[in-house]
Amino acid sequence: MTTQVQPKALTELEAAKYIGMSRSFLAQARMDGVRDNRTPAPPFIKIGRSVRYLREDLDNWLNHFMKLEHLGQAVNAR
Repeated sequence: MTTQVQPKALTELEAAKYIGMSRSFLAQARMDGVRDNRTPAPPFIKIGRSVRYLREDLDNWLNHFMKLEHLGQAVNAR
C-alpha cells in the first residue's frame, strides 16, 4: 500500500489551485505588498529563488476574510 505525502510547502501553482486564485494574483500581490484597496498576499517564504506557501498560512489567510451571506453585508460592515 502506497501512502500519499502531503507537502507542507506548496509551489506558487499548487498554492493558487489550493486557494482558488490565479497564479498571477499571487505574483502581483507579492510584489504590491500592502496597499489600499488591494487584497493582501498570503504569507510566503523564499528558499533561494523559489517561492513557497505553507498550507497553514494559506488556511489562516483564507479564514481572515469576512464570510458573507449576501453582498449587502459587505457594504454594512464598513
